[in-house]
Amino acid sequence: MGWHEVLWIGRILVLMQLVHGVVGWGKDGHYAVCKIAEAYLTEDALVTVKELLPDSAGGELASVCSWADDIKWYYKWHWTSPLHYVDTPDFKCNYQYCRDCHDSAGHKDSCVTGAIFNYTKQHFSAYQGYDPQLKYNLTEALMFLAHFVGDVHQPLHVGFTGDLGGNTITVRWYHRKTNLHHVWDTMIIDSAVKTFYGSDLAIMIQTIQRNITMIISSLGCLLWRRGLPKVGFVLLLFSTEYLLLK
Repeated sequence: MGWHEVLWIGRILVLMQLVHGVVGWGKDGHYAVCKIAEAYLTEDALVTVKELLPDSAGGELASVCSWADDIKWYYKWHWTSPLHYVDTPDFKCNYQYCRDCHDSAGHKDSCVTGAIFNYTKQHFSAYQGYDPQLKYNLTEALMFLAHFVGDVHQPLHVGFTGDLGGNTITVRWYHRKTNLHHVWDTMIIDSAVKTFYGSDLAIMIQTIQRNITMIISSLGCLLWRRGLPKVGFVLLLFSTEYLLLK
């Protein structure tokens, strides 16, 4: 698999975030993102992904997309906790990598965007043979990347330092007292699956896939007719996410 296949995997994971409804990133949210992404992989990319997956995955990327959440509680993996989010100074509604991408101890590059860059670079380097001396664990890199691309699109994984990304903001979700971060992480999608999809995650995934096809076909054709490059297409999808999908 060359660099274009690696880029395609990342692009599909990004596009999954642009669909209204998959906004809470508990296990179901991460599973849905990766399950849909698998259907869009090229044949070569899918073969490579399956080769990289651990035996426990059963050949399914979606089954390990919550792995990064599962391991962060173990001592060996505590260092990965800051990689799930990036916070900005309070009421600074902009993001600056040099200012914001660090952990609580000030270690640079320890944030979700730093992690995405790092694990993407590992795959690029490995497949292009840039440095044969580097021994990357590409299985872990793939599982981290699939997870963190989801995390970075959860609004409160890119929040304010003062409230710890909404973790210190107490709210009520229907009759349950919780915090705002947990509502976005898990409870929105849990409620949506129960209320709109008969508690069937598979039906929700199918609905999202239909919406993705509709969005890409309608907006994509318009932009391509105007000669907008593919990179510009993806960037414009980011900037118009809420306008298009609310």
